[in-house]
Amino acid sequence: MQSSKNKNVEKSEPFYRPSVPKQKTSAEIINEARNALRTLRTQRPFTPREDQRKLFGSASSRTPDNRPPSTFSLHASSFESGDSRLVSGTRLSPLDHKPKLLSSSTKDEDSSISFPKPPVNPVEVRKVSSARARLCRTASQGYLLPDKIFLPDENKEQVNSEEPAPMDNLSRRSNRSYLAELNPRSSAKDDGIPLVYNEHNKAEEQDFLKGAVTTSPLQFKSGSDQNKIGDKPSSNLSLTDWNKSGNKAEGKSEGSEDDSRVNETEEEENYWNVKILPIVYELENEIEDNIENLCLACTSLHEALEEGNMFGKKFKGRSVLLKTLYKLVDIGSEPLGLKLAKIILALKVSGKNLLNVCKLVFKISRNEKNDSLIQTDGLLDSLLEILRIEDLHTNHEAFLYCTGAIKFISGNAVLLNELANKGGVEIMFQLMKRINNIKENDTCFSNLGHLLVQLTATLRNLIDLPRSRCQLLCCSAVSELWVVLEQRLNDKDICTNIVRIFSKLSSYNDCCAALADYSRCYVLFLALLNKHQKKQDLVVRVVFILGNLTAKNNQAREQFFKEKGSADTLISLFQTYNELDLNAKKEKHEGEQNKTKQKHPSEGDDILIKLIRVLANLSIHPSVGAALAANHHVVALLITVLEYKSIDDCEELVINATATINNLSYYKVRNSVIEDKKLHIAELLLKLLMSSNMDGILEAVRVFGNLSQYFEICDFIIQRKVYKFMVALLDAKHQDVCFSACGVLLNLTVDKNKRPILKEGGGIKKLVDCLRDFGPTDWQLACLVCKTLWNYSENIASAASCFEDDDINTLLVLLASLLVTDEELALDYGFDRDLRNYHKLCWETEFKPVAQKLLKRIQNHHSILQPITITGG
Repeated sequence: MQSSKNKNVEKSEPFYRPSVPKQKTSAEIINEARNALRTLRTQRPFTPREDQRKLFGSASSRTPDNRPPSTFSLHASSFESGDSRLVSGTRLSPLDHKPKLLSSSTKDEDSSISFPKPPVNPVEVRKVSSARARLCRTASQGYLLPDKIFLPDENKEQVNSEEPAPMDNLSRRSNRSYLAELNPRSSAKDDGIPLVYNEHNKAEEQDFLKGAVTTSPLQFKSGSDQNKIGDKPSSNLSLTDWNKSGNKAEGKSEGSEDDSRVNETEEEENYWNVKILPIVYELENEIEDNIENLCLACTSLHEALEEGNMFGKKFKGRSVLLKTLYKLVDIGSEPLGLKLAKIILALKVSGKNLLNVCKLVFKISRNEKNDSLIQTDGLLDSLLEILRIEDLHTNHEAFLYCTGAIKFISGNAVLLNELANKGGVEIMFQLMKRINNIKENDTCFSNLGHLLVQLTATLRNLIDLPRSRCQLLCCSAVSELWVVLEQRLNDKDICTNIVRIFSKLSSYNDCCAALADYSRCYVLFLALLNKHQKKQDLVVRVVFILGNLTAKNNQAREQFFKEKGSADTLISLFQTYNELDLNAKKEKHEGEQNKTKQKHPSEGDDILIKLIRVLANLSIHPSVGAALAANHHVVALLITVLEYKSIDDCEELVINATATINNLSYYKVRNSVIEDKKLHIAELLLKLLMSSNMDGILEAVRVFGNLSQYFEICDFIIQRKVYKFMVALLDAKHQDVCFSACGVLLNLTVDKNKRPILKEGGGIKKLVDCLRDFGPTDWQLACLVCKTLWNYSENIASAASCFEDDDINTLLVLLASLLVTDEELALDYGFDRDLRNYHKLCWETEFKPVAQKLLKRIQNHHSILQPITITGG
């Protein structure tokens, strides 16, 4: 209710509330609960947590046919060996012509060299153990051979052979001796004596060569040069010797640049033999049931690879290592799977293998119990690295499962903080920019929509953290979200996720301002409401955001209302969900004998609550409020809520509808529907006055405070004994309730014939008590009490005819003490500076003039007490 600011205190006419609001000073703009026009607050829509972790939740608009699966089987066969070859390598086909040996100068030397023969007996092949065979099997990538090195015709079949040769002698040796013989250079390097092939050890090594020809290059001694001849070498033995022999054949000095590269390769090869190969052998031979040992071995392998700087695609043993890791996927252990995924990702796989390892992580992250393992293994860094550096076009499906895994683990509070600390917001923002740059005619545009669902869901979790919201504003991610919304307006899932983000952001002033800065924000919100009118979880959030935006300033209210079709859209939504709510209520009433009180509003009620809040906030703007007060559809819908809903059914809905009617009743405009329906509204308000809900009673009294400016409503209040409620509410010991009730009594006392009602129920005494209890700290309420008493005592013949002696003495002392209050008393209530100034202004402009006038009147008509001198005016 608006208190009068009229400074002309000489007029003896009754005080009443002016029909036209006056411009407030800056000190008066401070929000107070009793303002005549008030914004409404409501809770942010609640998003229930999904029972299961899926790419797309149960509420998704995507059908199983047009979305990627959340469940799938994954085996070692899912991975491809082609990814393991070096980037610069090229597969070589066997040579068709008869090769010549580089160092063969005579025919006799040619005939003295004996080459190992490939195995021809399949039985012998099967004798080799699977673990040993895997280690000795040829790598999937062949290396380039030096010029002039050729293989004999009889070895063509062995070059392409992937079957292991029999290794009976080797299989009986220990792991240490096996590794030493498989890589002879590792044991001979210290002495500087290269391993050479001669006739003396030919018989001893023949069996070994049959099995290892595809994995171990041979070295031949011919003159002063050493030449290595073999087919595709494995990662177990590097090609240092090939390079070395080639360099010497070309006459290069050992101090050349190539020699330094060779020495570096030898060092890497030695590291591989000593540090990596034993762990690989352990992984190959470990019993599958012993998951703990396998996990420890993987941890050791990761540490060794990291220490040797062997991550990426450069080192030569990568092929065999990846094959070994892929095979361990078949064990199906989730802890082991995380260890494997971390190593595989560090080895920078691509293509189908990148997709499958992302699927592996996604599959494991679906189990909430694995969150602690993911945190311990530090897998989040690897996932974020994928989003940061991999190509989006070629790996969009891998991105999907990678982001899906990040979305799952962001539901964990600890991992969510870790994600924010690792720059998750910035990485997600940059990825979103890359997606936004892809045009609609691009072949992967629709598939990237699936990725955006995961990305926006992750951002929705991240913005719960204050620093993430700050980062979101700093990197202008809000503007990119608007671009996504505009490009994907038909995708319900993406739109829902984005409005969930905006719903959270709009609860904060700085974020709310950032949302409103986008020039097309209201256009897009209206487009969403019109396009997805039946999608309740989306609609309720858009309406909630609009409620927050219009609660902040008049400019937002005006901008939204000026958008084409804004009012019609709100009315259409109101009608749609009001009808749904009425039908649901009818069905429930018919199907249930015992009506139970709902703990929370239904989905339909929740939308109506937030829609009404938007209308209440819009009505604060003078021109918008006047237009809404004259809108038959708006007022009719608000009245319908009061007709069919009780405060016990849905408290917030009924109170919000009443508060909106209060705001609209403030405007006295031509064709006001509130004025036309005022008696019907008054009847409906009686239900609230009869309830035990104090918030509902307060809202009803506020509406009566505005409507009581009409004589018909004043007569209604007298006839229906409503004034007795107002007098009784003066005892509520609640400032807002007393203020509103006193406002109704003030308007009633404008009519001389209705003034005697203040004597009923001790009304005068209760007004004096309100002045004593609340006056020193609430000058608006004190002013309202004084105005009411002034109206009541207008034609006073003597003070005793209007007031009891006790009331007279109390008023004289109380008014005098309040009027001599200096600035110290007015400012000494512990308020902040603006609020203190506001109280001072209220005391000077509202309370002081009317209190002086009332005090003089009582003094002039009371002969018992001497007039009290009023200092300060």
